[in-house]
Amino acid sequence: MATTILLVDDEAKVLEIMRSFLKNEGYEIVTAQSGIEALDKIKRVNPALVVLDWMMPNMSGLDVCREIRKVSRVGIIMVTAKSDEMDKIVGLEVGADDYITKPFSLRELLARIRSVLRRMGDVQSTEENLERGNLSISVSQYRVWKNGNEITMTPTEFKLLLTLAEKPGIVYSRLQLLKTALEDDLLNLERTVDAHISRLRKKIEDDPSNPKYIQTVYGFGYRFGD
Repeated sequence: MATTILLVDDEAKVLEIMRSFLKNEGYEIVTAQSGIEALDKIKRVNPALVVLDWMMPNMSGLDVCREIRKVSRVGIIMVTAKSDEMDKIVGLEVGADDYITKPFSLRELLARIRSVLRRMGDVQSTEENLERGNLSISVSQYRVWKNGNEITMTPTEFKLLLTLAEKPGIVYSRLQLLKTALEDDLLNLERTVDAHISRLRKKIEDDPSNPKYIQTVYGFGYRFGD
């Protein structure tokens, strides 16, 4: 069965270009031209991944992303015309797994889609369970619990946590995490890791400002507390 992707953009011409290209690559494509329509189709279609435009009238892509993250772990790629680094970081902090800046080639879009889907697939195919302090990580089920309460994770957050938790005490640079945890050479902005780590800490740490699990090694990167 073909993987379903939801494309969200208020410009019909842009949607048709992406739809036609990705359909030829073997994906099942569903489209939406507003945030409200996108949220409705998330519930009805249950796509594997959403390609979401940032700048839309009435309901921005950021607001749509926040709403999606309340109900779904679906992969999200944010499409933005904003080239400022902090704007991109904001997109990641609200729950996006990746971003792509306009103008972009369809081949770059395809590569980023494959990357996010691969992260999700790699996680789901592993058959291990990890117990780390009051965290329980079910790799085969793609789920995390803290003190018995389940924590909702995006595919990127889960893959980062898994990479660090599998080898407590081992220090990973930001670049290593980009390549090892996210498996994407296209993500060349190392500060994207900081945004994902910040969001992850808020979910698993008792005190995110004084983390027990995901510790910063200043001047190098991060490690999982052993």
